Amino acid sequence: MTLQYYQTSTTNRDRWMVSYLDVVTILLIFFLFVAAKSENHLQTNATPAAAPHVQPAPTPPIPEARQSLLRLQQRLQQPGLDLRMDPQGLVISLPQAVLFAPGDDRIGPEALPVIAHIAGVLRDLPNEVRLVGHADAVPIHNPRFRSNWDLSMTRSLRMLELLSQRYGISESRLSIAGYGPYHPNSPNDTTDGRARNRRVEIVILEQSQSSRFS
Repeated sequence: MTLQYYQTSTTNRDRWMVSYLDVVTILLIFFLFVAAKSENHLQTNATPAAAPHVQPAPTPPIPEARQSLLRLQQRLQQPGLDLRMDPQGLVISLPQAVLFAPGDDRIGPEALPVIAHIAGVLRDLPNEVRLVGHADAVPIHNPRFRSNWDLSMTRSLRMLELLSQRYGISESRLSIAGYGPYHPNSPNDTTDGRARNRRVEIVILEQSQSSRFS
């Protein structure tokens, strides 16, 4: 009699526990379903983040001194002149107009009209002017010139004398330099290349550069 009562009580308890587990499982599934649906709703309605607006880098204004040289470059354009801007200022190269003979510092008469045109523009400017002589790579050593350094410097000196004495450019605005054969603008292995390297460059200095070399 006692054994039968014990067995009946255990069976009822097990049935209650099974029902409780079923309820817990159903509730867990329900909450998981609600959570998943809520997350999906948030992802669907979320506003996409706006891409950061990148401001373009502003172009720095061109200084007035540089603008003046750019206008001057347009004014000087003509056949036979090689014009370019560099950090110092406007460089005028005369490889075709000033054809020095090999080992010579005399400026050819065919160059005078071009130089007169340049001098006429220089007279209207306050800028300082640097005259840079160059030589080809053929070694030289004679009673007049000990090396291509001497030759290139003398070529720039002849240009200074021409601009100041013939065309009235004040010597106080002019300076000279010689680079020997070490800044060629053409190969030295041809006759034409060597002729283009025997040259003088007229550098119209930007006004800020002018004060630096004064």
